[in-house]
Amino acid sequence: MQQYLASLTFCLLLLAQAVSATAGQPNVVVILVDDMGYGDIAAHGNPVVHTPNLDRLHAESARLTDFHVDPTCSPTRAALMTGKYSHHVKVWSTIAGGNHLGADELTMADAFRANGYRTGLFGKWHLGSNLPYRPIDRGFDEWLGKGDGGVGTTDDYFFNDRVNDHFIHNGERDQPIAGWEDEVFFNSAINFIRSSKKAKKPFFIYLPTYSVHHPVALPDPSWADDYKKKVDAGLAFFFASIEKVDAQIGRLRATLTEEGLDRDTIVIFMTDNGGTQGVKLFNAGMQGRKGSVYDGGHRVPCFVHWPAGGLRQGEDITSLNANIDMLPTLADLCGLKLPRNVDFDGRSFRAQLLDAKAEAPERTLFVELQRRFTAEKWRGAVGMTSRWRLIDNKLLYDIKADPEQKKNVIAEHPDVVASIRQEFESYWAKVTPGDRDRPEFIVGDDRQMETFLSSSDWYIPTNPPWNHAEVADGLTASGDWIIRAAKTGTYRFEVRRWPREADAELAGVPAIHKTIDSWAFHGPNLDLIYGNARGTSFKKLPVASVRLTVDGKTQTLPAGPGAQEVSFDVQLTTDRSYSVKAELLDGTDKVIAGGYYVYCHKTANDRQLGNK
Repeated sequence: MQQYLASLTFCLLLLAQAVSATAGQPNVVVILVDDMGYGDIAAHGNPVVHTPNLDRLHAESARLTDFHVDPTCSPTRAALMTGKYSHHVKVWSTIAGGNHLGADELTMADAFRANGYRTGLFGKWHLGSNLPYRPIDRGFDEWLGKGDGGVGTTDDYFFNDRVNDHFIHNGERDQPIAGWEDEVFFNSAINFIRSSKKAKKPFFIYLPTYSVHHPVALPDPSWADDYKKKVDAGLAFFFASIEKVDAQIGRLRATLTEEGLDRDTIVIFMTDNGGTQGVKLFNAGMQGRKGSVYDGGHRVPCFVHWPAGGLRQGEDITSLNANIDMLPTLADLCGLKLPRNVDFDGRSFRAQLLDAKAEAPERTLFVELQRRFTAEKWRGAVGMTSRWRLIDNKLLYDIKADPEQKKNVIAEHPDVVASIRQEFESYWAKVTPGDRDRPEFIVGDDRQMETFLSSSDWYIPTNPPWNHAEVADGLTASGDWIIRAAKTGTYRFEVRRWPREADAELAGVPAIHKTIDSWAFHGPNLDLIYGNARGTSFKKLPVASVRLTVDGKTQTLPAGPGAQEVSFDVQLTTDRSYSVKAELLDGTDKVIAGGYYVYCHKTANDRQLGNK
């Protein structure tokens, strides 16, 4: 009898916990790994990589096996954060300003914070580098990151190489933290979990890693030794990085268990686009890779785990789903009340997470790759149903019969093609209005006293110099930024060839005094992470003067001997936006290149006068 009562008590306790978690507010952790493909997980059939923690999560989760994102980074993140197509929220590229999430869009963090959650982002944002686009402007209470676009991009700390780097913490730049970057981010997420528990507050954590994006760098090259016995050095480093990210995921889950939060926490794992380095070994039977509108470019892993929520465990969900569905689904699972009405492009798949018999209504989804200033119908686009893929309005594949997308059957199914084309017209009419509006950075705001403008955001039709190594090589291009003043007054524009921390003259090159603590597959990172085995090419430019053009009004000032920067004072008002362009000139006033780095702030005298 006592044994029976004990068993009954235990069962009632588990039931009470489940009911409490379901009725209350589950914690949420969304892990997004950069440039890792569907085939880069052992549980998906990869014969080389070791991913024991992801394999375990796979075994314990509902697995969305036909889950799609965008073919590249920023668009995927925009759709994930908003529940809308990336094209619909003004994100169409990863550079040139096309990576800035529309300032008026409600984000996942906004939704959770409005419902009493603590919100934290630890890792790569890539949806805007300055006010009003930063994570702390978009619903996150806590933010630890580096360059918006990645390690070594032009808004990142100049010498960062993934090990012992300088970070951005809640908008404050150049915060040194020791350790490998992924360990740093997961440490911060774990601390956030513990502090949230102490505060008795539910938490939403977004953990988008900078790894395993090229160039891979490790603090210990021996991590790749076992893989080198099976694959080439580049792939060995790639798989070693995946294995170490996998270990961090294991640490985080162990922390949830230790804190008694594992059952009441939704853990989601996914990646931001199709495979990259790993596809040459294993691509899970798909055609295409990152940057492709074939399935290999946008079909990614997605695991959803919530023990107390009654979700299916160790089962596949085969219905067609996408990144635009994640916010509607989480709002549904967590009972979120949105602070304002949102016309989502996605829908909730909660029913499929709970019930294997629940059928998802048929629909058509679209994925695009349009890294261009003017959107063009059906250029780099695919229309998808549960069975069909119509690519570029020219190629039709039966994905059920032909998962490798080898046989074009467009001539055999005119009714299918007509249906997808009709759906595309509705999609296009919805997503294109204002789709290429340029981002406007707000300067002189108390929330960001100094604005750092860099060349990766230049609005030019060719790729701007988006990483420090391209700047070091003196890439000859120039472009502008759009700004808006928060307060009327005098603003100082400090124009540089190199960022401040490089400590280099306009006409010179930085002196490199670097401790070797980071290794790429070709050897130690000698200076910049986007350099090569022989080091970065640092090119001297014969800068004699600097020209600044603000709203068509030009000033030119000489660059004195040994000058690291040339500063201009410009009067700005709040009633309009301004185009800003900086250029480096030689002794004949010929443009050498754009001013790659510009720091903008209200002048000290103007701040003291308290101009509004």
